Amino acid sequence: MSTQLLIYERAVPISKARHGGMSVKTGDSYEYAAKVNSVPLMATEFAVAAGEYPVVFAGGDDRVMPCVILGARGDQNLFVTKDGGWDAKYIPAFIRQYPFVFASDAKGETLTLCIDEEFKGVNTDGRGERLFDADGNRTSYLEGMLAFSREYQAQFRRSEALCAKLKELDLLEPMRARFRTPAGETMELTGFLAVSRQKLKALDAETLKGLVSSDMMELIYIHLQSLRHFQALVGRIGATPQGEAAAEGEAAAPETEPAT
Repeated sequence: MSTQLLIYERAVPISKARHGGMSVKTGDSYEYAAKVNSVPLMATEFAVAAGEYPVVFAGGDDRVMPCVILGARGDQNLFVTKDGGWDAKYIPAFIRQYPFVFASDAKGETLTLCIDEEFKGVNTDGRGERLFDADGNRTSYLEGMLAFSREYQAQFRRSEALCAKLKELDLLEPMRARFRTPAGETMELTGFLAVSRQKLKALDAETLKGLVSSDMMELIYIHLQSLRHFQALVGRIGATPQGEAAAEGEAAAPETEPAT
């Protein structure tokens, strides 16, 4: 089965036979996400997430998905504090659903709720919330997580539709963000995509009307405005953006530029 790995080390399908006596103790620590510099984002999260994070797109020719940038290095999450807290008002749903996740079969037709058995809060000592009760039935806690994951998966499909339209219209282009540390070190963050303002402006009236009526245009502009948060991201590592870096000459994201 395939899962969205990233923070998951050993995602196993939940079953009464394997997890009948298992409990999950969650808390306020996000240490498990300390080494991931981006996570998937659902379209419904754009408006609230764009207030604090750069919202971009990632993927290849076969698949593209929205995501939020959390760090300037591949193994760095600048929003996880030293004591394991999360230094932002909004926490992406991908992070909040952990240690649960849906996995799909090879054809993508069947979804199975899994749990990361490597999560420190997973235990057989009765700490936290039980997954199954004494009669072997799913507890309200497990039912709640199942409902949360189902809604997440539904929003995941809607986000795929947005990305499919952006690819169909050839609006996405590779971008990079370049930083310079106080010590003079140059850092470059690559591997993400952004909507090209020039290509967007070049669309015909009928296509633009379709984007507006489907609410995709709103999501596009939210994404473009969010790129300004690369500035704040740099501040979290004590670096300063290189002045020559710019995205298509736009002031909205002065630290990013088209990748070459």
